[in-house]
Amino acid sequence: MNEPLAERVRPKTLEDYISQHHLVGEQGSLTHQIKKGIIPSLIFWGPPGTGKTTLAHIIAKESERPFYSLSAINSGVKDIRDVIDKAKQSGGLFTAKNPILFIDEIHRFSKSQQDSLLGAVEKGWVTLIGATTENPSFEVIPALLSRCQVYVLNPFGKEDLEALLARAMIKDDYLKTKKIKLKESEALLRLSGGDGRKLLNIFELVVNSEETDTITITNELVMGKVQKNTVLYDKTGEQHYDIISAFIKSIRGSDPNGAVYWLARMIEGGEDLKFIARRMLISASEDIGLANPTALVIANNAFQAVTTIGYPEARIILSQCAIYLATSAKSNASYMAIGKAQQAVRQTGDLSVPLPLRNAPTKLMKDLGYGKDYKYAHDYTDNFIDEEFLPEELSGTSFYKPGKNQRENAISEFLKKRWKGKYEL
Repeated sequence: MNEPLAERVRPKTLEDYISQHHLVGEQGSLTHQIKKGIIPSLIFWGPPGTGKTTLAHIIAKESERPFYSLSAINSGVKDIRDVIDKAKQSGGLFTAKNPILFIDEIHRFSKSQQDSLLGAVEKGWVTLIGATTENPSFEVIPALLSRCQVYVLNPFGKEDLEALLARAMIKDDYLKTKKIKLKESEALLRLSGGDGRKLLNIFELVVNSEETDTITITNELVMGKVQKNTVLYDKTGEQHYDIISAFIKSIRGSDPNGAVYWLARMIEGGEDLKFIARRMLISASEDIGLANPTALVIANNAFQAVTTIGYPEARIILSQCAIYLATSAKSNASYMAIGKAQQAVRQTGDLSVPLPLRNAPTKLMKDLGYGKDYKYAHDYTDNFIDEEFLPEELSGTSFYKPGKNQRENAISEFLKKRWKGKYEL
């Protein structure tokens, strides 16, 4: 019994697959495609232990396709090419059942490694299924991402986790030799964090630690067996997202104590220090912005310092920056402004640049009126001209509305004086 429980009870069919009903339930977006065997290249994005690998295996089996698997951790370009060559021989362009190439943790592939997949995917030699815990928009190259459908897998819910435990006790040959009574499951579910694999690992740990064949699972028993893991923080799982969320919300809510506590939780759990610093950089602009522009400078310097110094001294820099951000005045006006502007662009399309604002590097452009009547602001009183710089269709539209804080109150007065009611502030 060397295989872990999660591997021994891994579902082999869609009927046995638990959770992700929005994808493979009766009306799931993937169900019909799997049944018909029409499988596009896919990216499965979700936390660990949500069934990404299992679903890839099931898709291959249900659609009767050859299955090849690579892990981005220990595979290079040569490994990719070798697998693609094998796949071309077993299926490929002239059959509907082209092989499936599954790549676990595809976000760990470099650009050159991802580039090496493009030809095989584009020519239909393989159907790519990638699994990632990171946002593919940032971690997968655009050319490859555009050739794949992205599906999001959610953490297991309470009912799914309970069903997973029940199925394990029924299906696993070893567990069937035990008399297991699941009296309480709250601790198991809480410690799993929505990760099915972690749930089964903890359950197996508890069962194997008991010397008798009759076992009553209680919250006290579970916590006692898992007590050695004093810091319950999974830097790749749901707590990773929950704790960074609590950290940023503490900064946004101007609570330095909360910010430092959640920072300590991440540091003690082994979180990537540069990840923390990057999130503070975002918060400095999204949550503080023009209320205190120095916050962005401080956060950027903190990121550079953390990169240079490393642990353990970097924790002091992170703490200083977190406290500074938490105690700064807050404004999301810049964040809201770009959101409104992007929405306007999506709604109105590519509006023409007014002729006076166009560049005129050639005589032809000048003859066509490019740059004509443009007024150079520095030639006027107070370096100001009473003209808009928006397309005519958006005349009078206000994207930036200053926040209610000391610095932006001054900005508001400046704009009112300049624009005299032309824009709504």
